[in-house]
Amino acid sequence: MKAHDGIYLDGAWHPAAGQGVIEVVNPADEQVIGEVPAGSAEDVDAAVRAARAALAAWAATPPGERAARLTALRDVLVARKDEIAETVTAELGSPLPFSQAVHAALPIAVAGSYAELAATHSFEEKVGNSTVYHEPIGVVGAITPWNYPLHQIVAKVAPALAAGCTVVLKPAEDTPLTAQLFAEAVHEAGLPAGVFNLVTGLGPVAGQALAEHPGVDLVSFTGSTAVGKQIAATAGAAIKKVALELGGKSANVILPSADLARAVNVGVANVMSNSGQTCSAWTRMLVHSSRYDEAVELAAAAAAKYGDRIGPLVSAKQQARVRGYIEKGVAEGARLVAGGPASPRERGWFVSPTVFADVTPEMTIAQEEIFGPVLSILRYEDEEQALRIANGTVYGLAGAVWAGEEAEAVAFARRMDTGQVDINGGRFNPLAPFGGYKQSGVGRELGAHGLAEYLQTKSLQF
Repeated sequence: MKAHDGIYLDGAWHPAAGQGVIEVVNPADEQVIGEVPAGSAEDVDAAVRAARAALAAWAATPPGERAARLTALRDVLVARKDEIAETVTAELGSPLPFSQAVHAALPIAVAGSYAELAATHSFEEKVGNSTVYHEPIGVVGAITPWNYPLHQIVAKVAPALAAGCTVVLKPAEDTPLTAQLFAEAVHEAGLPAGVFNLVTGLGPVAGQALAEHPGVDLVSFTGSTAVGKQIAATAGAAIKKVALELGGKSANVILPSADLARAVNVGVANVMSNSGQTCSAWTRMLVHSSRYDEAVELAAAAAAKYGDRIGPLVSAKQQARVRGYIEKGVAEGARLVAGGPASPRERGWFVSPTVFADVTPEMTIAQEEIFGPVLSILRYEDEEQALRIANGTVYGLAGAVWAGEEAEAVAFARRMDTGQVDINGGRFNPLAPFGGYKQSGVGRELGAHGLAEYLQTKSLQF
């Protein structure tokens, strides 16, 4: 798609007040593929004012009509799914089959789920002598990351619109073309002017202006825990609601009774998917000492098969960050059994699929989120130690448990301090609540729980 040289404001593309531009670069070949405006605080203010002006009418629109608009939006995304996949591949570097299967298909499913929820959700209930109304919270400031560029947008915008809120979106500066394509889809779907607005720009400028803006009622942010803390502090000063989807260091716990080969192979695939740029990736594999050496061999062989099949990281900065963590793993005494810090190609921001063995829980690579194709394998002696290791980080976003009997896996999973756990390879469910414990965030996305984030409660007594 061709980049727009403006911001999408009040139902039309307008020149940005900010004079700067952001170059969009293809991470696979380092070529500039477009540029978008670097929106300013003035642009954010104009967008928030447009969203505020559109709020009353959109909030008063019957849920069935809001559902119809969301269905139309889903249909436009379906019609443009190939273009979505190609755009994500161009600016994120994701291999095209993965862009088609995940980056395009998942947000289409989520948009469809919110079209249905908008039509069926009960926005009022009777409690004794009270009627309780679930009303839109107001203007939403949505700040999204680059790793799943369209999914992260739809996971915020679709429930906000279903709830009757209006939205200002500030997408990641690495992947703004996908966000512009989404704005085109919103326009094509016939949403009223001002209900959705897009300001491309830099996080410390446009993102900060959106988080601070007094006209924003809720800030929904997905990204690093460090930036999430800043946004929470800013919003807290104004007693403003936040929804935060932050980092993860999820544990993949393989109990002795599990099908080891399947657990290891699925675990490696989970970490290498999207080049490791997934907040919920199971980046710590926990294996009982009696089966540890076999698991390490299986994981090294599985990682070696990926070779060139994974795409690059999104930027030179991310590549340098991930390489730094690999070097730190080696320096702290972990054993490299696959991959390493050397770049597998001369051009593009690639990192080899990397597996570390003999990782101990206190090592940096076992505690900090790397956000690249790097797996750490840790050993444990008994279930209590496995649980201590699994719960022994500041994060609690996702996880996995494998066992011969489902009940055994469930019993362990119930003791994990984390928001989602996949049992014996359970599939991702776009209707289930997604979000974290501890420093992995506040609130939930997807399904009815995701819709609830954008609603506030009023009770009338009779």
